[in-house]
Amino acid sequence: MQNFTVPQFIDVEDKIIGPITARQFIIMLSGFMVMVLFYKIFDFSLFLVSSLLVFAITGIFAFFKINGMAFHFFILNFVQTFKRPNLRLWDNEFNAMRIIEKEVEDNSEETYLPPPPKAFSKSRLSELALIVDTRGAYKGDNN
Repeated sequence: MQNFTVPQFIDVEDKIIGPITARQFIIMLSGFMVMVLFYKIFDFSLFLVSSLLVFAITGIFAFFKINGMAFHFFILNFVQTFKRPNLRLWDNEFNAMRIIEKEVEDNSEETYLPPPPKAFSKSRLSELALIVDTRGAYKGDNN
């Protein structure tokens, strides 16, 4: 039998520069590029204020984790949660009249009626349960 090495610690990101991962490096690099752009556009006092803000934001996005989850994934999940409806209802009633009315409105000649539900007697249900419990060793009375 052939042995295979199973990878472990697959949730740990690879380090590229000391303790900094590739994701953190790219986030910080983009922050520094924005700061260079601010240096070219703004005067020095506005550059200092905006650079400190950008540095803080990129530092939070790069290094801050909430419950072991990267901050940008936390923000993404937070926004998606508020976009979803708060109340979800499940209507388990199958209304065949809606289907018939819709097809009549569409002037369709065929109408669809769902098949009637198959009723099992109590003895048949207990027999099926016995077949399942014995994993098919008991074949039932009919076989």
